[in-house]
Amino acid sequence: MDIIHSPPHHPLPRLSLLMAALLLPLLSSMAQANALERLFAPKAEHWAYWDSSDPEATQQIDHSGWGRFLGQYVLQGEDGINRVRYSQVSDADRQQLERYISALEQLPIRSYNAEQQLAYWINLYNAVTIDTVLQHYPVESIRDIDISPGFFADGPWGKKLLSIEGQQVSLNDIEHRILRPIWQDPRLHYALNCASLGCPNLSTSAYNADNIELQLDQAATTFVNNPRGVSFTDGKLYVSSIYSWFRDDFGKSDSAVIDHLQRYAAAPLKDTLADTTRIAGDRYNWSLNDAP
Repeated sequence: MDIIHSPPHHPLPRLSLLMAALLLPLLSSMAQANALERLFAPKAEHWAYWDSSDPEATQQIDHSGWGRFLGQYVLQGEDGINRVRYSQVSDADRQQLERYISALEQLPIRSYNAEQQLAYWINLYNAVTIDTVLQHYPVESIRDIDISPGFFADGPWGKKLLSIEGQQVSLNDIEHRILRPIWQDPRLHYALNCASLGCPNLSTSAYNADNIELQLDQAATTFVNNPRGVSFTDGKLYVSSIYSWFRDDFGKSDSAVIDHLQRYAAAPLKDTLADTTRIAGDRYNWSLNDAP
């Protein structure tokens, strides 16, 4: 598996680039890479408009169409990585996917309860990501889909692709302005898929409000116990770059991140982590999660 160190999806401010250029020569090469990744990782910025739900609401959202799409086109690999059969998606299923996304856009989502909202945002994020790749397929990486505004923008994440309750919403908005700040649950990083081999798996089933806690735990367990999430090389611990980019979500120190990993690790990884105090580095692969 190719190992790629690169900052996550985010427009790079000119002033921040200038400051980085001045400070980075003072650091080692590995420290430079880690500093850049953390510096430009999107921060959780609360979008107050969406911080509203009705705990008494009983209406449910139908994600069965998305579930059928996932069941048909997501393949589970022997290496533990789920891949998408982008090239085989039929025109009819592509149109059905777009109708599903459009239907979610029409919902007054703030009138639903929090569990329905959580499943809604996760499924919508993943469905829009897949639809965006299909619109530009074939590509080698989702980062090649440079449709976000801004001179330094990378990938599709900054473009306002959705209109929900009169608000223009991007993928970055869903992840970093809605899900992360409102739910404050590190397991969200395991549920959201960025169409890359280094990313936590795109689930083979839709997220559902009735069992979403179990689904989030399963997603975390799957990723932590896969080498692209956690691995040891020459006795040193290497982790996915998501633990660097979004470190505050998992813990503000190596020991805190390792404690989080132990929560989902199975033996013998769990025992090895118990004797580990330092993270040696991080890795990521931005290649498209395309099925052969």
